[in-house]
Amino acid sequence: MTSSAPAFKLRPPAQPPHLLTRPRLLRRLDAATEPVVVVSAPAGAGKTVLLTEWSRDPAARGECAWLSLDAYDNAPDRLWAGILRALHEARPDLPGHLGGGWTAETWLDETLPALLTGLGATGPLTLILDGLESVTDTDAQRTLADFLTRLPHGFRVVLSTRHLPGSPLPALRARGLTAELDQHDLAFTPDEARSVLTGLLGSAPTTENSRILYEATEGWAAGLSLMGRALAHAGNPADAERTSARGRRLVTDYLTGEVLDRLTTEQRRFLLRTSVLDELSTGPCQALAGDRAGALLRELARTVQLLVPVATGSSAYRHHRALAALLSDVLESEGSDTAAALHRTAAQWYARQGRTTEAVRHWTLGGDESAAVTAVLDGWERAISAGQGARVSRWLDMLPHRTVAADARLCVVAAMTALAKGAPEAACRWLDVALLRQTGVRTAQTVGEGGTVRDAAAVARAVACSLKGEVLTADRLGASAVTGTLPLTSWRALAGTARGAALLWTGRYEEAEALLGEATRDAHAAGHGLALVRALGLRSLCALLAGRREPARVLNDEALQESAAAGLDRHFVSMPAQVGRAWLLLQETRLDEAEQALAAAEATLTGPPRTEGEPHLHALRHFARSRLASARCDTNAARRARAAAERAAAGCESPGILTELLARADGAVAVPPAAPHPQDLSTGERRVLRALCGSLTLREIASELYVSHNTVKTQVRAIFRKLDAHDRSEAVARARECGVL
Repeated sequence: MTSSAPAFKLRPPAQPPHLLTRPRLLRRLDAATEPVVVVSAPAGAGKTVLLTEWSRDPAARGECAWLSLDAYDNAPDRLWAGILRALHEARPDLPGHLGGGWTAETWLDETLPALLTGLGATGPLTLILDGLESVTDTDAQRTLADFLTRLPHGFRVVLSTRHLPGSPLPALRARGLTAELDQHDLAFTPDEARSVLTGLLGSAPTTENSRILYEATEGWAAGLSLMGRALAHAGNPADAERTSARGRRLVTDYLTGEVLDRLTTEQRRFLLRTSVLDELSTGPCQALAGDRAGALLRELARTVQLLVPVATGSSAYRHHRALAALLSDVLESEGSDTAAALHRTAAQWYARQGRTTEAVRHWTLGGDESAAVTAVLDGWERAISAGQGARVSRWLDMLPHRTVAADARLCVVAAMTALAKGAPEAACRWLDVALLRQTGVRTAQTVGEGGTVRDAAAVARAVACSLKGEVLTADRLGASAVTGTLPLTSWRALAGTARGAALLWTGRYEEAEALLGEATRDAHAAGHGLALVRALGLRSLCALLAGRREPARVLNDEALQESAAAGLDRHFVSMPAQVGRAWLLLQETRLDEAEQALAAAEATLTGPPRTEGEPHLHALRHFARSRLASARCDTNAARRARAAAERAAAGCESPGILTELLARADGAVAVPPAAPHPQDLSTGERRVLRALCGSLTLREIASELYVSHNTVKTQVRAIFRKLDAHDRSEAVARARECGVL
């Protein structure tokens, strides 16, 4: 067999100055009872330092044999010459070598059995193999796998590697025979990082310096140490920019030598071309680096480990911040046109996938503002209608402010985004800019589905007035906006909802119901979730305030179902349905459920997006809170809620129906049940109601009408609810009073 390993490879390297002991990780190693321990992390993560410290306390941790591996050991004969020499150093009674040359045949028949027998006859011993990533030879890896799967009792192996380990580790893992520490375990915590910096600087760093260095390095040991030393040796500690630049240069030099220079040309090209991406997945990587990108991504994630999974079990990665800084510097050195071209290629791929956020970002960084604007104009309406106003706001923030303000269409988009976030005042400011930009423009620009900038601005203005409680203005502007927009479009749905709300709050229930019904149709046809949920909720309030409780219940259920299905139950457009649900429950004296409904409405108000306006709706919510408190005999709470309702009403351009509610005797704020109309009762319910006038039991009524007993009971419950009655005699009396009988 080849001559054994040199002596310097059989000892742990000297400890670096300012070493921070790692008790958290030492405890993990001490607690591991598995025969194979794997410490896997990227270059500079502190693997060798950790294992050096751990191996130097034989009294507590047992005796250790050490072997530092390098490229010379990348052959089975050299690998096992080193391992045998390391074991002999710790156990002199073991042979320092097994004679004869190494062959695949003699390995399993003679060498391995003799080694296992010798190890089994000794006491507990740990073999540490540091730098296992150097062993890539197939035969060498196979012989090591043969050894690891047959370890004798009391002997264990600690493997330190820059790569995610392959065979036989998955099989050993499945059998519960491995303990593992990865890059996340080895990363310094913020407190540990602060201790390291204190040792390097001689005093505790400022909170800001500690935070900046930790964020830049993500707790990576080498980066933290290098940047900490740059800070310690700074001629002028106050010159943070120069100190930071020197620290980044030290990190760049380290990564260049330890990572970049060790890659193949293909791997290096892949990393550079994909460095413009925030997230590395197969699709965009292939667009930038070719068909083999997926395989290269998986290979580099395994071998470099500075590509960090974006989530547990995810096949998408991101660059470690230190690596990202290095790649950015290298790419910049190749010329700005290279990076810009890569950004534009990435933008084209994301645009084809409908991922507008990424497309806008890359178009902007690639210097193609017009393409970024087109992406925003193509995607904003779909996002807004789904309640994703915050996403559109991010798109606009990626564009230069001057670009947005110079384009009337983008001004309308900004206004609609503000409205979707419940900020009507901000929306009005953008609409003013939009109309000024349209002055003197001969060709009508379109924005959204089937709307010119002027028509869209008129709709947005009506919606803004509606949200601000300016119901008279909203009525006037909404009427004009409805006639100026096409049916079955989002603009018509929004205009109809804005005017319908104005008609509702001014007590014109029939007109409001008709217009809100059309708005529901238009919103459904256009797929506009926000308008649909709001229109249904307002329709349920309209029916409730008009005394039509059963239609109100049906519409309320539909509104709440639509808001939940669209993920809008925490958006302010669900407020009408939530407040309406509270009122319906109050009228049925289901106080605990009414409390829950009001709590949901109030939670919607406190979470984003929340509206700054809608005083009529706020007043109605306070009315419901006052009635709930009164039902629970809490006079003080009822008085406070009533006062809040009055303040909300005072903020309205015209209080409308709030005036009547505020004027009720004793300040009772209830929506009285109106007399039921004959059409509120179904044909079957009217037949049962007439039968209730006699002395027949419910079972006898079922027999007379040729229906089941359960059907009659269900219809009787519906009759009691609709007539606000508690027994059959009261139901008959109420029906006669109302002219139903």
